[in-house]
Amino acid sequence: MIRMSINTEVRPADAEGIARAAELLRQGELVALPTETVYGIAADARNGEAVSKIFVAKGRPQDNPLIVHVTGPEMLHGLVSEVPERAQLLMAAFCPGPLTIIMPRGPEVAAECCAGLDTVGIRMPSHPVARAVIEALADSFHNYENTGMKVIFAGHNIGEDYYHELIHYLQNKEFGICVISKSGTTTEPAIAFRLLKELLEAKVGKEEAGKRIVAITDASKGALRTLADQEGYKTFVIPDNVGGRFSVLTPVGLLPIAIAGFDIKELVQGAIEMRKACIDDEKSIALEYAVARTALYRKGYAVELLANFNPKLHYITEWWKQLYGESEGKANKGIFPAGVDFTTDLHSMGQYIQQGVRMLMETVISVGKPHYQVQIPSDAANLDKLNFLAGKRVDEVNKMAELGTQIAHVDGGVPNMKVCMPALTAQYIGQLFYFFELACGISGSMLGVNPFDQPGVEAYKNNMFALLDKPGYEEASKAIKAKI
Repeated sequence: MIRMSINTEVRPADAEGIARAAELLRQGELVALPTETVYGIAADARNGEAVSKIFVAKGRPQDNPLIVHVTGPEMLHGLVSEVPERAQLLMAAFCPGPLTIIMPRGPEVAAECCAGLDTVGIRMPSHPVARAVIEALADSFHNYENTGMKVIFAGHNIGEDYYHELIHYLQNKEFGICVISKSGTTTEPAIAFRLLKELLEAKVGKEEAGKRIVAITDASKGALRTLADQEGYKTFVIPDNVGGRFSVLTPVGLLPIAIAGFDIKELVQGAIEMRKACIDDEKSIALEYAVARTALYRKGYAVELLANFNPKLHYITEWWKQLYGESEGKANKGIFPAGVDFTTDLHSMGQYIQQGVRMLMETVISVGKPHYQVQIPSDAANLDKLNFLAGKRVDEVNKMAELGTQIAHVDGGVPNMKVCMPALTAQYIGQLFYFFELACGISGSMLGVNPFDQPGVEAYKNNMFALLDKPGYEEASKAIKAKI
């Protein structure tokens, strides 16, 4: 029999509270959190003892199965043994949201969860707190299993759990390393390279590891160039006149994209087409965009939201944030770049955008044609009152959400610009990269700053080195430690 001693913590739904919730779940404890319908008691569905605590706490009959919550289809590996076609259609049409889909149970789900059944109920909640806790609980590489060739990123953070999980994931995998650094001494990629090089050399030997490591670095100088020449690594060159945030169309971006299996020739061709359209032709859409956002900035609109209505554009938004933030944020000037993924973020940020401080402008990336077609089915009961959408494509609903949002934001005092892509192909993404890069150079120049340097990022590095007692930083170490 399971006996429970209750020690309750009440935490706000902030980053610290979510991290604490995930920690407790890993320890086999229970956490109460909100979903889009009710507050529920959560446990790690893979831990049978923890799941049993839910039945005890609620007085729930043991033959009444529980629902397993995930944030997306990528988390289903191991939780279900099969994802039927009908389930895929339902997820595409209605998830995230208050819909439970019954699927064949996978090996990772504790038997206690399913009350002895060979099926499991899966739900993808839309509530941001529930989703945040689930993501925090999941292994960083849960979505990489059984996917063939995969590009995994490291050196973009200094998260100890991330590196532990990465090393654990790679222990029994065949892998190579593409290390990218102009100097070879930038802290984040240098730490990652040390860890992964050590792992690779231990697995296959120093000689074989040298054949599996590719370095993208300076043509003639720097620590990584020296090491690559010593060890015989294959190398590609980062041009001297191209900064990191502008390097997606150099080997820095092209090699990983090629490794991932995408057509880099088509990507570069798209960039060439946009260059011609923006430089050789009389009308330049990059110039129009730069002028429009600069004019709005001079009227007091100091924050630009880059919004998309396609989840595949999330990381392009992240790239754009660095491109404009690092290029324009100088001399107490610059438009602050922020990104939102709609319609998801309409449930978290929509209220502020609509009625908050009137300092926001918005640029929407609109994708014309999706790759696939999914129709919304009819339902005899029509309990969700959505039969008026039956027979319509999901994209038609999404497009009306996009248009309706733009109209609402403009009416609410948020100036809107739209960048239209015919489809998400390598060609059009190449066009998008060049468009934003060129516009960034123009926009920064119009603000009166140098868009191609980033002197401000050295401040945190110097403080970090001083706090870590790096040789040569002795005086700085004394000074900063006196402040804390």
